[in-house]
Amino acid sequence: MPITLQLTGHAKDLGGGFVVRRVLPAAARQSVGPFLFFDHFGPVTVHPGGGHAVRPHPHIGLATVTYLFEGAMLHSDSLGYVQQIAPGAINWMTAGRGIVHSERPPPALAASAYTNHGIQLWAALPQAFEEVEPSFTHTPAADIPELAVGDAQVRVLIGQAWGKTSPVATFAPTLYLDITLPAGGLLDLPPLAQELAVYPVDGDVEVDGAVLAARTLALLQPGVTTQIRATAATRLLVIGGDALDGHRFISWNFVSSRKERILQAEGDWQAQRLGQVPGDAEFIPLPEKRPPQA
Repeated sequence: MPITLQLTGHAKDLGGGFVVRRVLPAAARQSVGPFLFFDHFGPVTVHPGGGHAVRPHPHIGLATVTYLFEGAMLHSDSLGYVQQIAPGAINWMTAGRGIVHSERPPPALAASAYTNHGIQLWAALPQAFEEVEPSFTHTPAADIPELAVGDAQVRVLIGQAWGKTSPVATFAPTLYLDITLPAGGLLDLPPLAQELAVYPVDGDVEVDGAVLAARTLALLQPGVTTQIRATAATRLLVIGGDALDGHRFISWNFVSSRKERILQAEGDWQAQRLGQVPGDAEFIPLPEKRPPQA
């Protein structure tokens, strides 16, 4: 079978009625390549004062990867970076030993209603890089390589595919593709990474003849070429990379290969030692204590 596992995810309210579909992590699978967190949000209409602002919060041991299909968000972090996130751009924030950031409606849109639709991923950092210095990199949409492959239009957001290489730097082999197919379109997807999964965003597809429903993450059999057919015009994402170098513990926004490091980060956040977004005194408190997920 070309599909070895399907994950449908579950609804998660991030506050203020901002509901996302969380596909990773799942009980059946923690990660695909380095990616151990997959949130699909929208399409959702953002209304003035509608509660879609994400207040400052911390991370360790991971990189956040934000990608919009539609809309806008304003990223601000404790390093002083302020960046409006636009559709088609890749925003990679390395948390490393610790960073604080917020995601809010851009001031220019504060009085407007608009649609947000996109994906946020977390990539676990390899153990050797879990404590690197934090950083933020914005890659504009115009700098993302694009090419036609058969019937498909492919954007190489991260990694290498079909002779194109994304400018986004990573800490381990990582793959992230945005692919559009017309109705009836075919794509032969080679084994571009050690671990690979496909996620149809807005329409069902056929994977080697088997129907894969929209908004379902399908882990593919390694080492083989998979044929994907769009029954209607659709967009799909491909994620993957090298398998993680060991298990990760996850507690709230913290990821680490060591439980004790997560406990340290929790204490640091409670004591407000992880930094602050300049000019923003708000923050999300540490949730009620729960053991890190195994």
